[in-house]
Amino acid sequence: MSTLLATITAVGLVGALAPALQAQAAVPTNDVPDFGGNVKVYDQSTPASTIQADVDAAFNAQLRSSTAQFGSQRYAFLFKPGSYGRVWANLGFYTSVAGLGKNPDDVTISGALNVDSGWNAGDEKNATQNFWRSAENLSVAPEGGTDRWAVSQAAPMRRVHIKGNLTMGPSNQDGGQGYSSGGYIADSKVDGTVTSGSQQQWYTRNSTLGSWQGGNWNMVFSGVQGAPANDFSKSYTTLSSTPVTREKPYLYVDSSNKYHVFVPSLRTNSAGVTWPNTPGTDIPMRNFYVAHPGDSAATINTALAQGLNLFFTPGTYQLNAALNVTRPDTVVTGIGFPTLVPTAGNAVLTTADVSGVNVSNLVVDAGTQNSAQLVRLGTSGSHVDHASDPQSIQDVFFRVGSSIQGKASTTLQVDADDTLVDHIWAWRADHGGAATGWNVNTGATGVEVNGDDVLATGLFVEHYQKYEVLWNGNRGRTIFFQNEMPYDVPDNASWQSPTGAGYAAYKVASGVTNHEIWGGGVYCFFNTNPSVHADRAFETPTGSGIRAHGLVTVSLGDTGTISSVINGVGGAVPTPVGNTAPNRLASYN
Repeated sequence: MSTLLATITAVGLVGALAPALQAQAAVPTNDVPDFGGNVKVYDQSTPASTIQADVDAAFNAQLRSSTAQFGSQRYAFLFKPGSYGRVWANLGFYTSVAGLGKNPDDVTISGALNVDSGWNAGDEKNATQNFWRSAENLSVAPEGGTDRWAVSQAAPMRRVHIKGNLTMGPSNQDGGQGYSSGGYIADSKVDGTVTSGSQQQWYTRNSTLGSWQGGNWNMVFSGVQGAPANDFSKSYTTLSSTPVTREKPYLYVDSSNKYHVFVPSLRTNSAGVTWPNTPGTDIPMRNFYVAHPGDSAATINTALAQGLNLFFTPGTYQLNAALNVTRPDTVVTGIGFPTLVPTAGNAVLTTADVSGVNVSNLVVDAGTQNSAQLVRLGTSGSHVDHASDPQSIQDVFFRVGSSIQGKASTTLQVDADDTLVDHIWAWRADHGGAATGWNVNTGATGVEVNGDDVLATGLFVEHYQKYEVLWNGNRGRTIFFQNEMPYDVPDNASWQSPTGAGYAAYKVASGVTNHEIWGGGVYCFFNTNPSVHADRAFETPTGSGIRAHGLVTVSLGDTGTISSVINGVGGAVPTPVGNTAPNRLASYN
C-alpha cells in the first residue's frame, strides 16, 4: 500500500475526501524514521562505555559555558528495553533521557540521572537556572541509593521509577547557597524518600512515593500516594486526587523495532501512576510526519492536511506561518526540546475547536516581530463541549527573550473549552543570550484563558508586563501556580493596572462566577527599582463561587513590595521579620 493510501486508511478518510488527498504529493512516513544526528538510540548490546562517552560529550561541551543556556545544542538519549550497566548521566541544557519500552520498568539504568549545581558559568553556587532537561519512561537504580534531580523550571520527570531515594536539592545546599526553583513530577514512582531540599516550590501529580521530606514555600500534591497531609503552615497543599488527567504521549519501540507513539487515556478523579499496562491508544509511527530542522511551515501543514500527526526531531524550526491543526485527536509532539520560532509576527501553532488535539514537548521562542499569540488552542468565541475528549498542552515552554530579542503580546491563548494545561512554563526572560529589558523583550500576558471548564495542573508563568495569567473563562481550575513578577519595572508610573498599583500576577476577570485555585505562589524582586510595589498578587471577583487555597507571597531578598495576597486580603511582603520570609493565606472564601 502506498504511504498516502496507508495514511488515508489509518485515519479513516473515505469518500469524496480521498481523491482530494490523492491529488496532493504524498508526504513520506516510516515506522522506523530518521530522528536525526542529535538522537542516540541504545540497546542492551551497546557497551556502557559508549553510552557514558556520549552523555559525557554532551554535558562537557556545555560545562561552565557562558553560552550554553541559550545555545542551539539539542540532545536526546533513548534506551530500548533492557537493563544497562553503570551510566552516570549528567543532564545539561536541552538534554532528554527516555526509555523506549511500553512501561518504565522495561528499561533500567544503574547509576544516575544527575542534575546538580556548579556547572553554570556566573551562577555556579545554585541550581535556579537548571532549565530545559527531562527524564521519561524508564527506571533508575541509583548508585549509593539516592538519585539527585536539582532542577528548576521546564525540567519534567514523567513515568520514571526511582528504585531508591530522590533528592531535589543540589549537593552544596548545606553550604547556604544551594537554591533551586522547580519543578514538576508526574506519573512516577519513588520507592524511597523524596527530599525537596532547597526547592522553593514543587508540584507532584499522580505519583506514588515512599515518603516526602521538606517544604519551603509552596509544595503541592494532587493524586499522590504517599504525599504529606494537607498543612499549609508547613507549605503543603494536598489533594487526594486530580480532577482530570491525560498523561503525555510517549515514544516506544515494539519487538520488531518499529516505533509507535502511545497516547494514554483520559482519567477522572485519579491517583497514583498509570503503569504498568497504561490504557490508551497506540499510533504507529507511519501515521506521523517526522519533521526536521529546515522544514517549512508549508511542508508541515501539507502533512497535517493529509491527516498525519506531527513529530519534531531536535533542533530549531523557523516558521513564517502558523502550523494549523484541524483534525480531531491530532498528536503534535517531539523529542530533544525542538524549538519553534515565528519569523513574521505569526503564531507558530493554532488548533481548531475540535476534540482531543494533544500538543507536547516543545519550546516556543518569540521572534523579533511581535506576535499577537504564539500558540492558540481553539477558536475565539466558540464554546463546544470537549469534556469527554479535551485538547491538551503538556511540557510546552514559552520564552519571550532568550537568544532572540523576542516580542509577543500573549504567549498561550486557550479558547477551547475543557482544555488541559499540564505543565507550562511561560517566561518573559529576565536574562538571555541577547539583551533583555522593559522596552526590549516585551510581553504583556503569559497565559490567557477564554475557554470554559479549563483545568491547569502545573502553571509556571513569570515576568510578564501586565496580567501574567488572565482568566476570562468560567469554572476554571488551577492546581499549582508559580510566578515571579517582572524584575525590571522602571517605576510604578510605568506599571499601573485599572485597579491600582501594579498588575496582579493572576487575574480572574470580573464576569467570572466560578473559579478555584490550589497552591499559588507569587514572588517579587523589583531590583531595577526596589521602591516599586504591587497592590495584590491575585485579583478575582468576589462571591461564593470564587475559592482559593494555599496562597503565598514572597519578596525575594526583601526587594520590592506586594501589599496583599488577594483582593486586599492577607498581609504584605516583606514581612516585619524580613529575610525573605513568606506570607501565607490558607484559604479565601
